[in-house]
Amino acid sequence: MTSPQDARRRPRTLSIGGATFDLFVRCGHRILQEQGGQRSFLLPLGAKVPVDGIIGGCGGGAANTAVGFARLGCDPCVSSVVADDEWGGALLHTLQKEGVRTDCITVVEEETTSFSIIFTTDDGERVIVYDAGTNQHLHDVTFDRERLKDVDWVYLNHLHERSCVIADDLVAALGAAGAPRMTWNPGGSQIRAGMNDAMNRALLGCTSLLLLNKEEALAFTGANTIDDALRAVIAAGVRVACVTDGKHGAVATDGKTLYRCPIAPATPVDATGAGDAFGTGCSWALLTGHDLPTALQAGSINAASVVGVLGAQAGLLTDTEMRARLTDLHLAVDAAPF
Repeated sequence: MTSPQDARRRPRTLSIGGATFDLFVRCGHRILQEQGGQRSFLLPLGAKVPVDGIIGGCGGGAANTAVGFARLGCDPCVSSVVADDEWGGALLHTLQKEGVRTDCITVVEEETTSFSIIFTTDDGERVIVYDAGTNQHLHDVTFDRERLKDVDWVYLNHLHERSCVIADDLVAALGAAGAPRMTWNPGGSQIRAGMNDAMNRALLGCTSLLLLNKEEALAFTGANTIDDALRAVIAAGVRVACVTDGKHGAVATDGKTLYRCPIAPATPVDATGAGDAFGTGCSWALLTGHDLPTALQAGSINAASVVGVLGAQAGLLTDTEMRARLTDLHLAVDAAPF
């Protein structure tokens, strides 16, 4: 793949977080039930349920964002932990094939690589059953803090609760002169701790792009509205804050202007990896010198491509495809004073 960036050094990125082997089970609608307005899958005990297909693939936040950066013409590395089992081997093979550097991945013995079983319907509904596996072993001993000195952009994905101990290394590195910029997509334990937790507060001050969905943003900040949540994290030192709200699109601010971007058109097949695709598209755009409205468009376009196919990585766009779609697809981004 030839990119306009090839004439100079490609931007170097480091994705930190989980790598997971995903097994997708296509169930159609035969096991869906609706009761009281709530839709759920029904798997009766003892039943033998036919499915429409089973497909294996690679996922996990760090793996997804690293592959996304590779497709977009960057020079990515991933920091994660896998086991020396079949699933770990598949993850390493896929990442290397995509052009992702894997020398920051720790391989452990006699463990199980993080594994997910994803039940999906034809219209993109899903239930994920997962085992965190080796993802819980990313901590001070296995995290290569020296790599932070050699990259232009860090993408901090969801972390297992035990892995949050690496936050102090990130704060120390990102506070140094010439430090890389960082996208942060907080994980469940960080969301529950809230933005006033001391380490979360320190991370916010080092964050160039904060990504949350609506539910996460309200829980993390304690705010009642998206706009109030954005004001809270900007006041805490975040440079750009973005909140996604499903079919309603995304809202973002740099502290001066509030931008609202609609979703890009797509026929949904599977939503797995859509958030990672959105974040990768946004981060790539900011890293390569685009403005915030264009970054939101890039995120939305990348996410729409991913939800249109099965799996977290199959629909990730190349830089050539992204640039073409940014030119051809005009998503109207509204702007207002913040």
